[in-house]
Amino acid sequence: QVQLVESGGGLVQPGGSLRLSCAASGSIFRINAMGWYRQAPGKERELVATITSGGSTNYADSVKGRFTISRDNAKNTVYLQMNSLKPEETAVYYCNAKTLAGTMYWGQGTLVAVSS
Repeated sequence: QVQLVESGGGLVQPGGSLRLSCAASGSIFRINAMGWYRQAPGKERELVATITSGGSTNYADSVKGRFTISRDNAKNTVYLQMNSLKPEETAVYYCNAKTLAGTMYWGQGTLVAVSS
């Protein structure tokens, strides 16, 4: 019922910046929160940032002050601005949407590689 498509990943140098986008379609009226997660090789998927339907945001401690999650309601799109990227943040980044009923939806993921 909800489809999520991420874009914006790629190769960046340490200390660089990247902006990820997630476009939502389908039964978007059911979404009450969206977020970004990442999964590095051999690691568990971890929450990076969330934004509620009311605009409240939360961040993992490791990215506070460097990452910003935002939304464009007209485009049904959520963004993740990532600054001062570190090599250990190389991962596949996934967009997530949660409905009022608690159902979780995931995008296909976009690879962010932080390397010189």
